[in-house]
Amino acid sequence: MEELVSKLSESPDAEKGDRGRLGIVGGSIEFAGPPALAGLAALRTGTDVTKVLTSEVAIEVVAGFSPNLLTNRFTGDVLTEDSVGKVVTLAEWSDALVVGPGLESPHPDAVRGILERVAVPTVVDAAAIGPALGGPFEGTVVTPDTAEVERIETEYSSLDAFARETGAVVVSKGAEDVIYAGDERFRNDEGTPSMTVAGTGDSLAGVVGSLLGEGFDPVDAARLGPWIVGRAGELADDEYGIGLLATDLIERIPAAIRSSR
Repeated sequence: MEELVSKLSESPDAEKGDRGRLGIVGGSIEFAGPPALAGLAALRTGTDVTKVLTSEVAIEVVAGFSPNLLTNRFTGDVLTEDSVGKVVTLAEWSDALVVGPGLESPHPDAVRGILERVAVPTVVDAAAIGPALGGPFEGTVVTPDTAEVERIETEYSSLDAFARETGAVVVSKGAEDVIYAGDERFRNDEGTPSMTVAGTGDSLAGVVGSLLGEGFDPVDAARLGPWIVGRAGELADDEYGIGLLATDLIERIPAAIRSSR
């Protein structure tokens, strides 16, 4: 893993934007926190600029999490086809895209339309996964939880079959993360039981999105992202144990990256 982490080294000639710009599509009035957590995790991983496109009824809450996040809004509280054009515009600004954290029942045609039209590397997460099934996944990283894994397996019989048939790279989160990439399998055992707390999956989506935006290919981003999040979780667990928060993990991402150097 050290070889992958070494690619995150800073350049003395770096200028604003060189470390990537990440777009995040997510959030709703009930789930305003997830896209903010994803954005903050991306910034701690090294992304220069993060912009969240969120529900018009949740934007004030999302923006209020941190002055470090740029925000914009889509119409209503549910992502529909009418807002796909805004997502495409965001993707044109971005080096990578994360779709899903905190979305409330997004319309399938909207999610599939996004995957068909955007050209940047994309993480498909959370509530966007189910509606996206049947759409194009080539070159994406998909980060399902247990319920979303079951949805995928209902459609494709297994994560192996899904990865092979669609070209997606899948990060199956658990006590041991398993990454499916075509016929290849990778495992990550970094982490702690304290990471069952809400928000760690959103953090992972942001970290993987950050890595894609910084130029990592989908397989390497899907391998390194869980390692960074797991290591950061271990550092947070050393201080808090049971009761650590996703934000505690996010604050330790830079230390996790340094720990492998």
